[in-house]
Amino acid sequence: MLIRVDPASSTPLFEQVAQSVRTALANGEAGAGERLPAARELAASLDMNVHTVLHAYQLLRDEGILELRRGRGAILTGGADGVGQLTDRVAELVAEAKRLGVGATTLTTMITKAY
Repeated sequence: MLIRVDPASSTPLFEQVAQSVRTALANGEAGAGERLPAARELAASLDMNVHTVLHAYQLLRDEGILELRRGRGAILTGGADGVGQLTDRVAELVAEAKRLGVGATTLTTMITKAY
């Protein structure tokens, strides 16, 4: 799994790391049981502070997507399957919106309002 960040973005780096992992799960590029890079290794490869990566990993842990264990590292959990299920449900929602003639902009507005 490739984790990407944009240092010029207004989104905090830790959130970009977490979002990159979520995106990989949603796209099927990663799944439950997969090990993420060690925080130090990822921080070095992204040229950022290790605490920033740890913050992202802790956020993902709190969301039930990641399990952190000393000596084992960061492993995607069964909660990661929930992201895949959500992706399937979103695909169903988009298909239903198309069937009803609801455009992407309107659907996005509806989702944003509901969220």
